[in-house]
Amino acid sequence: MNIIMLGAQGTGKGTVAGILSEQLGIPQISTGDIFRKNIKEETELGKKANEYITKGQLVPDEITVPMVSKRLSEDDAKNGAILDGFPRTIAQAEKLDEILAESGNKIDLVVNLTTPRDEIIERILTRRVCSNQACKTTYNLIMNPPKKEGICDKCGSELVQREDDKSEEAIRQRLAIYDEQTSPLVEYYEKRGVLKTEEVSSRTNHLGTDVAKEVIDYIKEK
Repeated sequence: MNIIMLGAQGTGKGTVAGILSEQLGIPQISTGDIFRKNIKEETELGKKANEYITKGQLVPDEITVPMVSKRLSEDDAKNGAILDGFPRTIAQAEKLDEILAESGNKIDLVVNLTTPRDEIIERILTRRVCSNQACKTTYNLIMNPPKKEGICDKCGSELVQREDDKSEEAIRQRLAIYDEQTSPLVEYYEKRGVLKTEEVSSRTNHLGTDVAKEVIDYIKEK
């Protein structure tokens, strides 16, 4: 099964995708993680991607698409994958269709998460992630803090704040880009009958764990 996570930054896509990955036994593929790995290792790809990411801009397709295609061809994704952060545009969605069609596959479900905008900004500013790439657990200092300050509960590694999470101005710019370029994907996948929209908000006590359970139940019913 191939699943896409849609939703602006800070809506909890990573949390929901992680739970789905564990429950369904398919990998969570995040372009953000791939970019950060390359940036940390100072590869040429990482250097190019970092120029865009630090400005709150989308990484161009000529860098992103071949990388996603290669990842989807790896053995652990032969039974499907959960895409988190890709596609971001209609053009990328069309490329993804082509990539999957080459192996006789398609997108089976698109989970679209929504959250009030001011809540998103607060979430991102207080978000921390595990520095261990094999773990990548995400925390929130207000909603879901670690048991020990600055330390991952799961693996004991240091928690860090992503560079592009530190500036409210950069966050607002990323959200504006999402509204302009990525939100049309909602209509694109809705027309194909594979879209499931869920609101994630601490104010209504409907969090990512609740959404993940509902999605699993939805898949079982189909």
